[in-house]
Amino acid sequence: MYQMMEELPKKYSVTALVRMEKVRASQLLPLRKKLKGEVEIISIKDKIAQKAFEKLDISGIKKLKENLTGQCLFMFTNMSPFKLNVLLGKNKIMLAARGGDIASMDVVVPPKNTGIAPGPMLTEFKENKIPTKIDQGTIWILKETTPIKKGEVISTKLAALLGKLDIKPIEAGIVLNSALSEGVLFTENELVVDVDLFRKQISEAHQNAVSLSIEAAYITNENIEQILAKASQSARSVSLEIGYMTDDNKEQVIQKADGHAKSVVSKTKGYTPT
Repeated sequence: MYQMMEELPKKYSVTALVRMEKVRASQLLPLRKKLKGEVEIISIKDKIAQKAFEKLDISGIKKLKENLTGQCLFMFTNMSPFKLNVLLGKNKIMLAARGGDIASMDVVVPPKNTGIAPGPMLTEFKENKIPTKIDQGTIWILKETTPIKKGEVISTKLAALLGKLDIKPIEAGIVLNSALSEGVLFTENELVVDVDLFRKQISEAHQNAVSLSIEAAYITNENIEQILAKASQSARSVSLEIGYMTDDNKEQVIQKADGHAKSVVSKTKGYTPT
């Protein structure tokens, strides 16, 4: 493991750190399978990693070493650390609750046959205000109940009950604590990318660029039709204004001339020269 920590930062362009206290073992196995071939994942104690990093002549590695405390999870890859963080965010899973966890959503318990034999468990349902009845030797939940809302703390007793009902109310995902890429150490906040906002900003920037190119008459494959349409409209307006007749505008020119003539007539009607 020590040798790998010396070799992997040289092999890959990105060394990313995840805090293990935020990660459950059940999250790692599916993640290793999904990222196999793109990301190498190593779990190691901070002291071993620090010792390995001391011998490395890699820009920024000493700053990363300062962030190491307790059990560490490292990810080594050649993809952008921002892309890696977005990818991790898309691979969230639902986990069983533990006492003290914060509910990721409203916890809804549906009406059903729990398959649980009556006994002390009835008290647990009652304490969590979940109505039940006993039928055919098992506990039945009478109606849909929401024992806890999103953002509330889940008690140890409720966590145990939800576990027996196979309800997983904790959304868990791995978030990078920091990442070293090309000598630059990015913090957790700097690595967060709002994909929807970024997509919107790119779309707005693209539209602004197209509008500017049309206004400046800078022709590209994308805007040539709009520029030609604008030029054609401008030419029509100018020809109409100066009375230059073409096959396309002759009716409008005649109508305009007729309008001017009628206006002159109306203004001179009843006029007597002195």
